[in-house]
Amino acid sequence: MNLTPKQLKILQLIRDSRVRCGYSPTMQELADELGVSKVTVFEHVEALIKKGALTREPNKARSLSIADGVALPDEEQPLRFPLVGKIAAGYPIEKFESRDQLDLGDLFGPAIGNVNATFALRVDGESMRDEGILDGDYVIVERKENAANGQRVVALLPNGETTLKTYYKEEDHIRLQPANPEFEPIRVKDCKIQGIVIGVLRRYGG
Repeated sequence: MNLTPKQLKILQLIRDSRVRCGYSPTMQELADELGVSKVTVFEHVEALIKKGALTREPNKARSLSIADGVALPDEEQPLRFPLVGKIAAGYPIEKFESRDQLDLGDLFGPAIGNVNATFALRVDGESMRDEGILDGDYVIVERKENAANGQRVVALLPNGETTLKTYYKEEDHIRLQPANPEFEPIRVKDCKIQGIVIGVLRRYGG
């Protein structure tokens, strides 16, 4: 897909916003971030929709999302993942904005294979301890908006906080199950799935 640098930046801003907040930036927010006019952003967004890189729900604000099967360049590098923030594995906490990347070459050396549409989060807390996900670990997350029972997910809660738990859809609610008896399950009527955990990385030593 042939995209301009500004179009790639727009995709990254939309991806990062949906991961952190569950919704996309407004046209004005994109314009402010890029230092261009709102009209210019609108033209880029329309071009991205025509190219099949973006989708938009009709008559719904902040509904831009990256189309299924579209991976950004920083999601395709075999040893580097965009590091988009911290994830609560204890009590939910707000995410922080980050422009860093997690480079597996720096941490572990040899390449471990290609990845597609993935990002990294640093774990903050011990609620997933019994599944081997510890405070300070990095989880590699595949960007998805749906989950099956038993999958470990990055979930955006109705109060705007994001957490890492195991997903269970039950009769009248969703249960987000910790893997540590010191923590209670989180039960909500609904939540937004930001991605599915596909790997855990840990660095030992100084």
